[in-house]
Amino acid sequence: MISTETVRTLVLSDRVQEHIYSSSVRSRYPDVQLVLGCGDLPFYYLEFVRTMLNVPVLYVRGNHDDRPYYTADGRTVTRAGGCDDIDGHVVYRSGLIIAGIEGSIRYRSSGKCMYSDHEIAVKLLQMIPKLLFNKVRYGRYLDVLITHAPPYGIHDRDDLAHTGFRAFLPFMRRFQPRFLLHGHVHLYGPSRQARSQYHNTTVINVYPCTRLDIPIH
Repeated sequence: MISTETVRTLVLSDRVQEHIYSSSVRSRYPDVQLVLGCGDLPFYYLEFVRTMLNVPVLYVRGNHDDRPYYTADGRTVTRAGGCDDIDGHVVYRSGLIIAGIEGSIRYRSSGKCMYSDHEIAVKLLQMIPKLLFNKVRYGRYLDVLITHAPPYGIHDRDDLAHTGFRAFLPFMRRFQPRFLLHGHVHLYGPSRQARSQYHNTTVINVYPCTRLDIPIH
């Protein structure tokens, strides 16, 4: 029997939102249990949300996250304090199995968070032992895959920088995450499609923020 319990989730990407980066965020989102970041978000923003909402924050980096961040006293910051960078990892949080893949397609020669499709395929292959373990232990491989870039042909665009990863497609068919949540492609206007179904996976462009109740199996 499928549980009716849900994890109330706030998913962020690409742009700092004033109503979230605000002292009123706790009153706006009093019931949020988990925060997911889909890239191109300043570390201070993720840290602020973690502190104010006092819930787990899991994130991946975007293609613009290869630049350094600095504290007020000049120290270089390489990760969001108190938050978990889950690129290439599969974790169990709040009753959900969650994995992450950072970055976008490589559209210039430099850039730490840019990858070829082959490199992303290798990252996904490295997750397989943990996914198989999950199937034995929990009865499913994966609930949520958070990424920065979209899958190829789903919410992506014709220009190289916003082309999706082909490697996500066979991965979704084989391991059937219930959700793939991504950013990277900025949506403007109601005509832009933000939600699509690919086999058993609901693909959602979360830009710049989305509330999502995820059922726990």
